[in-house]
Amino acid sequence: MPRRMKRCRVAAMLAVLALCLPLLSPARQAAAQIGFAVAEVPDPPGPALRIGLWYPTEAMAAPTRLGPYTQRVAPGAPPRGRDLPLVLISHGAGGSFAGHHGLGAALAEAGFVVAAPNHAGDTTGDTVRAGTLAGLRDRPRQLLRVLDWMLREWPEAARLDGGRVGAFGYSAGGFTVLAAAGGEPDLRRLAVHCALQPADPSCRLGRPKAAPVAAPGAAADAAPDAPWPRDDRIRAIVVAAPALGHAFAPRGLAGLRQAVQLWRPEADELLAHPWHAEMVRRLLPAPPELHEVPVAGHYAFLEPCPAGMAAAVPEICLDAPGFDRPGFHAAFNRAVAAFLAARLAPAGR
Repeated sequence: MPRRMKRCRVAAMLAVLALCLPLLSPARQAAAQIGFAVAEVPDPPGPALRIGLWYPTEAMAAPTRLGPYTQRVAPGAPPRGRDLPLVLISHGAGGSFAGHHGLGAALAEAGFVVAAPNHAGDTTGDTVRAGTLAGLRDRPRQLLRVLDWMLREWPEAARLDGGRVGAFGYSAGGFTVLAAAGGEPDLRRLAVHCALQPADPSCRLGRPKAAPVAAPGAAADAAPDAPWPRDDRIRAIVVAAPALGHAFAPRGLAGLRQAVQLWRPEADELLAHPWHAEMVRRLLPAPPELHEVPVAGHYAFLEPCPAGMAAAVPEICLDAPGFDRPGFHAAFNRAVAAFLAARLAPAGR
């Protein structure tokens, strides 16, 4: 298919998703409310994991600050509903759950409970383990610690259906989710890849290294062939611009049996084609639901930036001419919610 026709087809599909794929009826949309809370998940021997929670509620929402963003939620309101599906969100390196608040709210509006940790040592204001081998290894474990806490220790855990769990990951979070769902990366491949493919922009950012000895709560690097934590309770995953796809070669994704929705920005300036998202596509045992997004750069999956933030970090906030980030997010959030709703439907439906 010619490239121009392919882009037109994808753009048309996104427009249809934005306009014609509501997950709730107009009456439900008018009544839908979104609760939001922040909790701390104990994670010895390291620091507690700070998590953002979005969920359905009957309380009225109001504009509420979340870092540099404003979201329309009901802070601290009680959840509504029973047998609710759960979605975990894993942010990118040095990011935070705030950067995905729109997706969290959209999933809550569609009837999900969303739990998104700030990865300790690899989050905004705490990057002591960012880009380290131990940090990469610890991310899936942290995500699964949050899963256990939500299903066993969250005060509202009785509202959840532990058989309906999904996960979303962006960039390093995509790597995290793939590993937590059963992928087996080999971190020894990272140095080999960068030696063979020095043109990969991710290699110019710095190769993963050993964690600093003085890092608070940091465990020593595990043996290269140590098993990765995994949890078969994760039934469906969405990964956007996933990092380090080459680390899963040649058969590190062969054991994944979950349905996968994969998003690749065609103009990714950090995780260049074909070594990351495309490598994931090739290695999956079954074809994913693939979305290639024309004109989009790596940061397109982060929330549209407020004016002050755009001035402070233009490299994250500014998009290529012709790319409408707010419009894209409206379609993206609906497509992710629709995919997870279909794959995590109650038994018998």
